[in-house]
Amino acid sequence: MLYLCATPIGNLEDMTFRAIRILREVDLIAAEDTRRTRKLLTHFDIHTPMIRFDENCKSSVAEKILQRLQAGESVAVVSDAGLPAISDPGADLVRLAIDNGISVCPIPGANAALSALICSGLDTTKFLFAGFAPKTKKNRREFLEKLSTVEATIIFYEAPHRLKNFLAELAEVFGERQAVLARELTKVHEEFLRGSISELIKNIDEPRGEFVVVVEGNKNFQPIEENPLEFYEKLLEQGLDKKSAMREAAKKFNVSRREIYNTLLKEDTK
Repeated sequence: MLYLCATPIGNLEDMTFRAIRILREVDLIAAEDTRRTRKLLTHFDIHTPMIRFDENCKSSVAEKILQRLQAGESVAVVSDAGLPAISDPGADLVRLAIDNGISVCPIPGANAALSALICSGLDTTKFLFAGFAPKTKKNRREFLEKLSTVEATIIFYEAPHRLKNFLAELAEVFGERQAVLARELTKVHEEFLRGSISELIKNIDEPRGEFVVVVEGNKNFQPIEENPLEFYEKLLEQGLDKKSAMREAAKKFNVSRREIYNTLLKEDTK
């Protein structure tokens, strides 16, 4: 059995009785950071052997873990904090286990994204977890633009040294929406900052600690009723040349120019 074991995101009292028992009973614990997990295990008097399993070594270690699972042993996966397999390499191990017929069992517990959402005051009926935004500016811009039409509440993770720039780009792409910054969840300095994105930018001086950013969904989104060809024809009427019109239509509808060109050829042969 492969157990996905939640660990506290700050307050050690959030460790469940079941999680403690499972970590004591399994044959091996796969930890994202063994030094950090060792402190947790020591606190709860757990002496199970550990193996490092992070982004840098996940491929080679995953095979070793799989071999032990296939031999009949049980392994628990833990991340640095919260639920494993969310924005960490545990997800790859889960897929590998499932592909090889290994049973996977969740041991629920603390989670930063959902903790921030339920305290945000924003809509909780529909939400999308977007995780960390890409590091490069171009990819991050494209990432945010694709999310800008989402009507559900959106949840991001962000590091303190990137928070200000991220919020600035968020304001450019999303416009003036309500948002919440959840900082240091469950810890001594837990804090929720609420307001418009621009207000949050003004109120953040020197961000410290781990942040969850919860953003209001697009309440004014209107689905595009026209199709790429109708949009293409409209651009031609406005004076654009065929090549530019194809490029703009492809960009707007997230398709390739070749797709539009091939469709035009089919229309001409009808």
